[in-house]
Amino acid sequence: MSVVIKPQRGYYASRAFALLAAIFLVIFGTAVVLLALDQQRVIDANNRLQEQTVPEIIRYQRLARNLEQLRQEGERIFAVNSHASRQQSMFVVTLIASHPSILEHPSAAKLTRETEQFLSEVVRQSVRDDNRPADFYDEWQRLAARLGTQVDDVSIQGVDLVTSDLNVATEAMRLARYKLIAVLVLFGLFLLAFVVLVRRHLIRPLQAIDRALSSLSVVQPAPEFLPTAMREIQAVEEAIREQHALLIQNDQARHVLEQLANKDGLTGLMNRRHFMQVAEVELQRAQRYRRPVTVAMADLDYFKKLNDTYGHAAGDLVLKTFADLVREALRQSDLVCRYGGEEFAFLFPEIDPGDAAKLAERLRLRCSETEIALPDGRSVKVTVSIGLADASECPIEIALKHADEALYDAKHLGRNTVVLAGGHAEAGAASSEPYSARLF
Repeated sequence: MSVVIKPQRGYYASRAFALLAAIFLVIFGTAVVLLALDQQRVIDANNRLQEQTVPEIIRYQRLARNLEQLRQEGERIFAVNSHASRQQSMFVVTLIASHPSILEHPSAAKLTRETEQFLSEVVRQSVRDDNRPADFYDEWQRLAARLGTQVDDVSIQGVDLVTSDLNVATEAMRLARYKLIAVLVLFGLFLLAFVVLVRRHLIRPLQAIDRALSSLSVVQPAPEFLPTAMREIQAVEEAIREQHALLIQNDQARHVLEQLANKDGLTGLMNRRHFMQVAEVELQRAQRYRRPVTVAMADLDYFKKLNDTYGHAAGDLVLKTFADLVREALRQSDLVCRYGGEEFAFLFPEIDPGDAAKLAERLRLRCSETEIALPDGRSVKVTVSIGLADASECPIEIALKHADEALYDAKHLGRNTVVLAGGHAEAGAASSEPYSARLF
């Protein structure tokens, strides 16, 4: 049996997984780059917040604090009655008006100069009359309201700076979160597709291969596999089919070798070695369960003379014919072998020596009545002498020895007869009688 390997289309697993890996790297590499860009935006916003916005906020806070202090000092000028206290507050107002944080902010600087001039005029008027500042208080309230508004505006500007940078960082983080979710979804889809592909094209075929290998036997048909695209799997499946074919070939060869090793090449009966093995097992079974069993030895009469007269080809034909007669006359359960030359050994399971003698007598009669046509046109008749012995209580070798002694007695009684041994287990103690004369 030969296996023809049909070429199949497919792809190599290494190339398929390399392609999947390349797609994975491209997709997730792009995602990583995009996430890195968003991260860089967050880092830039954070750096800008630390390097620019925070100092700017501090400046705005200082400006707001100075404006608030300016307003408080103005209130103090109107609240005190002492000219010295007003002079002291006015000195603080002058210092605040010249502060860099005030001067750097145009609108605050303008409002501060206006406030400084107004308060300076109030202080001058208070020199003449301590009650004079009360006349300017309403105007001061409007100016103080403008200072409060300016403080609020400055504070809002500082907050706006922070809010702007935080909005940039927040937007970058939000986009990064969406992209990360998208990457995770893509990763999940890719992983799902990868698992499906691996399960379909790798795991399932490998499971089928495992089942095929587990059940690979000569009694089972050749394994069948579902089509697969993986060339490595195809190669393994083809190897399994070839292995199955080799198993069948080896089994056939084993049967042939067993036949050659266990059977006689001429007659087709068991050879002596195989007969002794099988008979030993059968004898042990019979003795274990106390079942009857009988052995026999048979020898074709005057076979050497027949060989000398008609030739070895005629002798071989006689042996083959006798083997055919044995198969026809005996039961299928009986064991028969060519013991050597023209001598044959028998084992009759589940039958006592008396009934075995009847089978042997039937074989003897058929042999004596059969006329064998030789290739040269002549014909011959042969007879057989048979000795039987009980084997239910002794080893196979002893039982065959008793049967051989009975066969020897049959020869001395004139041949063409069946003799039953006395049944003694001891070697050399068997007594025999011509069974054919007693039975017929």
